[in-house]
Amino acid sequence: MRACSFLHVVLILTPATAAFAGTATITQNISVQLDSAGKLAAPSALSLLSSGLAFTDFAGSLNLQYRFRTTPAGSGAITVRAGADFSPSGGPSLSSAALRYSCSGAGLGTACSGLQTVSASAETPIVQIPGSACTGGGGSCSAADPVSIQLQFSLDNSPQYQTGSYSIPLIFTISTL
Repeated sequence: MRACSFLHVVLILTPATAAFAGTATITQNISVQLDSAGKLAAPSALSLLSSGLAFTDFAGSLNLQYRFRTTPAGSGAITVRAGADFSPSGGPSLSSAALRYSCSGAGLGTACSGLQTVSASAETPIVQIPGSACTGGGGSCSAADPVSIQLQFSLDNSPQYQTGSYSIPLIFTISTL
């Protein structure tokens, strides 16, 4: 008896493939609409203090920080008004023009001039911002971001006021065009 062995060889042939390298480029356009904008920051509270002399005005300073971008034909402003009169009653009152302020050192724009009287019925000016103005970056913008303005408040210390603590809410508004 004869033994036979078969060897099966399977040969798989694949077509030769060449490796290709390539570069593709695409372009994507991004657009954004930048409108006029403003942002305002203030300390959470301000205490007016006496100089220690009888019946001299109470005084205190408030530093407002702000950021702006106005359109070429636009402008901006920061204003203030009282949200209500002093509370509780028996002390200072807006009806007697008791609370006043002045502005100094506007980092951008024109600060209010002279002494301003706080009102609950009308906004009073703090700073006026021209068109094409912005904070930060230098060039046509201010170098600082944010910029600030100092408000010096004074309150009559009349002998007719009852003793006690009094408060008033102030509403600061920033607007841009």
